[in-house]
Amino acid sequence: MNAVREAWTDERLDDLNGRMDKGFDRVDTDIRELRSQMDARFERVDADLRELRSEMRSGFDRVDSNFDRVDARFDALQRTLIIGCIGFAASLAASVLATALT
Repeated sequence: MNAVREAWTDERLDDLNGRMDKGFDRVDTDIRELRSQMDARFERVDADLRELRSEMRSGFDRVDSNFDRVDARFDALQRTLIIGCIGFAASLAASVLATALT
């Protein structure tokens, strides 16, 4: 059975220091790789969002043009109703006037 060493020699401390440096270097490398992967994924997400915004903008443009056509139809209907009301009022006034004169 091995006895537990109670004293740390310079050689053992140097070995521990070297292993810790290698471990931290490995962690630093892993973090750099993760950052690189995350940056690539965020760039893809940004590109997808730009594409989505473009598609939404074109969709809203189509909806706006459809609303413009509907507005034009309502304007035409409003003109027709106004002309009809004026014609009706004129014919009603003419018939009242004709009845009053006879």
